[in-house]
Amino acid sequence: MANVYVVVMAGGSGTRFWPASRMSRPKQLLPLGGGTESLLAATVARVAELVPAERTLVVTANVLREATRRELPSLPEENLLFEPAPRNTAPCIGWATRVILARDPDALVAVLPSDQHVADPAGLRRTMKAALAVAEVRELATIGIQPSRPDTGFGYIETGAPISGVERAREVSRFVEKPDLARAKEYLASGKYLWNSGMFFFRARAMDEAIRTHLPELARGLDGMGADDVARVFPGLPSISIDYGVVERIEAGRVGVVPGDFGWSDVGSWESAWELASKDAAGNALPEGAIAVDARNNLVQSRKQVALVGVDDLVVVETDDAILVLPRSRAQDVRAVVDALKSKGRTDLL
Repeated sequence: MANVYVVVMAGGSGTRFWPASRMSRPKQLLPLGGGTESLLAATVARVAELVPAERTLVVTANVLREATRRELPSLPEENLLFEPAPRNTAPCIGWATRVILARDPDALVAVLPSDQHVADPAGLRRTMKAALAVAEVRELATIGIQPSRPDTGFGYIETGAPISGVERAREVSRFVEKPDLARAKEYLASGKYLWNSGMFFFRARAMDEAIRTHLPELARGLDGMGADDVARVFPGLPSISIDYGVVERIEAGRVGVVPGDFGWSDVGSWESAWELASKDAAGNALPEGAIAVDARNNLVQSRKQVALVGVDDLVVVETDDAILVLPRSRAQDVRAVVDALKSKGRTDLL
């Protein structure tokens, strides 16, 4: 097998975790996986046995330059790529692919989001190896997560014929947008669908050719972007996701998927953070020293003394300048708070 490189996409804002997440400290820099390590640091650490630091690249926002360096002190400076403006995942992956091609034209590449939780890192690495094997014989490969419920928050992958030579791997019949509940129940019952994990595997040359075919404007922009031209050229690149711009446009049968079951979570809300956290006998995830009286299934993050009495299923998050209180069942509505702050011009709280 050719040399494998990992690209970690770490430019997201994570507005669903306000007030802990801010523009200067987004979701991937928070310890939301039930421990003390940030999601970004955990992502890089769990693949270190598979790919060394010198072949691990992280693409993030320029405004997160110093914070990212603090999180990943072992990564070479030249492996940190800083975007001067957010342009979605296709420019991110296209740029990283060009950097890798310049170092190793025969490279295999694994692209991973920085803001996911994995309970079984060894299981992820085994699945990644299978996906990389598929990428050697197909134009692209991905990992699909075995669905455990009819979730409407994920995109789905319909699986097709088996791919010979790689255990459990199958061709992708199609990618499906987030469904309504009735359709999600049908997908779960059929046994043919997987959640789209957002992880991609490919030969660097194959991805570069796919971008030239499906996103020629992006390819032309990357052609004109040398190492000294990033600040000038990158903000003008088309803003488009790799899913819509490339992956979903590749001919059926040329994309493979490997099912994965390794304790995956996209950590999509404070509800997810509660699910992953350590809890007391009443289901409360509390900081040390917090008091809970007749209180159940609450999540609290605060450095102050906290006492809960007679409340259930709440999220309480306190920072130096803000406090969030809401039912866990409405965790997705945190975005409405961010939108309201924007409308009031309170950029100091974003």
